Amino acid sequence: MRKRVVFSLFCILTLNVYASVAKDDYETLKKSVVSKYEKQMPKQWGEKVTDVKTQFNTKEKVIAITMDACGSQGGMGYDKKLISYLEKENIPATLFVNARWIDTNLETFKTLATNPLFEIGNHGLLHKPASVDGSSAYGIKGTENIGELVDEIELNARKIESITSKRPKYYRSGTAYYDDVAVKVANKLKHQVIGFSILGDAGATYTAKKVEEAFMTAKKGEIAIVHFNHPESQTREGMIRAIEKLKADGFKFVKLSAYPLK
Repeated sequence: MRKRVVFSLFCILTLNVYASVAKDDYETLKKSVVSKYEKQMPKQWGEKVTDVKTQFNTKEKVIAITMDACGSQGGMGYDKKLISYLEKENIPATLFVNARWIDTNLETFKTLATNPLFEIGNHGLLHKPASVDGSSAYGIKGTENIGELVDEIELNARKIESITSKRPKYYRSGTAYYDDVAVKVANKLKHQVIGFSILGDAGATYTAKKVEEAFMTAKKGEIAIVHFNHPESQTREGMIRAIEKLKADGFKFVKLSAYPLK
């Protein structure tokens, strides 16, 4: 009995030490990033900012489907039928997942993360636009400063890694808006910043026809953005129609990691 008590106390002490070390490591990283970028003033703001990757650097007929799960109010759903279709047709995708969506859909997230058809991207802690001065997009206030931006990116990256044992390489902010300093911060945190070249569903608001039409504008090396957290939307229907036509036209669907980005 005494040995069990001693062992239990040892485990608790060890966990506390690891937690303390992790916290110290994070605070050191955060201070370092803030110190490096705090005097830089943003000069750009939008979806197509310098070093935001929006296409593949290839002439092959390939398209990346990137799908967001935002975790905002009304955005905690899961389009299981869309995912099942991609699985059935063996169509890869990169899934950008927000921390709140993970918390609400943990078992689903674990299943998606272990599926080799998909790769997981970082969609932030609180789904905020990536700003160093609180700039807003679509009525959503961005991160107020560099420290808050580090929290937005790094805390979700660490959450994802703690669950999947794999750190995400790609980051898309809430709304896909950035300033140029925020992009540098994300790069410093070892993330490529991802935009898009095809607006696939406009936040899951498009009709099926508009989703289909958006996809059918595809040229070689495009990155499409849609959402898989709104099963009530018409995104799935429009995507299925477009995917069948694009496949017939010789297009191949790939993950972001399949080709160099530009």
